[in-house]
Amino acid sequence: MPVFIALARARAWRSAWSAGWGASVVKRAALVGCAAALAACHPGNLPGAPGARDLKLSGSTDAAPAENEAIGNGAVKIGLIVPLTGPSGPSSVGASLRNAAKLAYADSGANDVTILVKDDRSTPAGAAAATQAAINEGAEIILGPVFGAGVKEASRVARAANKPMIAFSTDASAATRGSYLLSFPVEGYVDRGVNFASQRGKKSIAALVPENDYGTVAMAQFQQSAANYGVRVPVIERYKPGAPADSVKRLAAARDQFDALFIPEQAEAMTAVSKELVANGIDSKKVQIFGTGLWNDARTLSLPALQGAWFTAPENAGFNAFAQRYKAKYGADPARVATLAYDAVSLAIALSRSQGSQRYSENVLTNPSGFNGADGVFRFRSDGGNDRGLSVLEIGGGAAKIISPAPRNFTGNGA
Repeated sequence: MPVFIALARARAWRSAWSAGWGASVVKRAALVGCAAALAACHPGNLPGAPGARDLKLSGSTDAAPAENEAIGNGAVKIGLIVPLTGPSGPSSVGASLRNAAKLAYADSGANDVTILVKDDRSTPAGAAAATQAAINEGAEIILGPVFGAGVKEASRVARAANKPMIAFSTDASAATRGSYLLSFPVEGYVDRGVNFASQRGKKSIAALVPENDYGTVAMAQFQQSAANYGVRVPVIERYKPGAPADSVKRLAAARDQFDALFIPEQAEAMTAVSKELVANGIDSKKVQIFGTGLWNDARTLSLPALQGAWFTAPENAGFNAFAQRYKAKYGADPARVATLAYDAVSLAIALSRSQGSQRYSENVLTNPSGFNGADGVFRFRSDGGNDRGLSVLEIGGGAAKIISPAPRNFTGNGA
């Protein structure tokens, strides 16, 4: 099984060994770097954040990107495909991903790998070309790209060369065997929420779902999870974004049929939803309301109807520790997605040192014990999807507190 990554600091080594990693390297893996905890910060903005879909890149005042930059000069080649440029010029998000990769390389003390940084220019064709260029230069594994359409094109190239990929999109349709997603798909948040609600005795859960792509994906997972956990679904109301009034009224009329209400809506839209909930006498004092990581936002935490509501999200400690170190090195805050590049590069370096010729094989990458990184515990499934450790938080007084911690491994449910 994959081994943990060794940082230059002896304290990191001692921490890893004392946790049992060194004694069972054939069973478990850990990435030692930032704190081994999950994170969420402004979740609707970036693809690595809870529940977010593919992002649009903003411009940056950074210097023009180096299209063929290499980090290190070791024998093991790792391709990193990132959107260094977008429609309006250099991308701050792409630069943040590249900087996170540099930080991971420095933290690992690596001198035996080369990270081949390639700009996909934020297009599917660019992702395919960048992937091919990295493979031509000897890359054994491809990390990235970010956008779902680009992942699909890059995956096609990587499969043809029999090279695995760890991509950063939340588009579950981009996941395939050998092309793994290191992201926070909405499905995981929904399943964790329904599971927790059932554990807390909720037997009948209604849903209020926006008519958009996010809502459709969340609703499908909600129905599947409800069936898995033996929860009844008496009513699902869908509404056009920004117009929840009629759907909420129908929910209120069926109030005696459910003891919990699931709302997979983004933070900026929850003001209008909350207003209708209050007007129709629905709040978390009378029925347990819960949502996804999109609610980890100040605009949502202060809403009257949601005081006492739950949402699922990663914990903040890992990202906060990473962000502090990133800012100390680069003088700016990282994009939320940056931890995906950090963890992917850290993992690739760790495996290069421990697994010999099998370092990026399917058996190694899909080990059921998983890995532990800046964004907490994760593992890849054979279908290319992933499982993430998530916490459940409760809203109260304009803030959120953890009421069910994220699991630290995959031997328990984390509840």
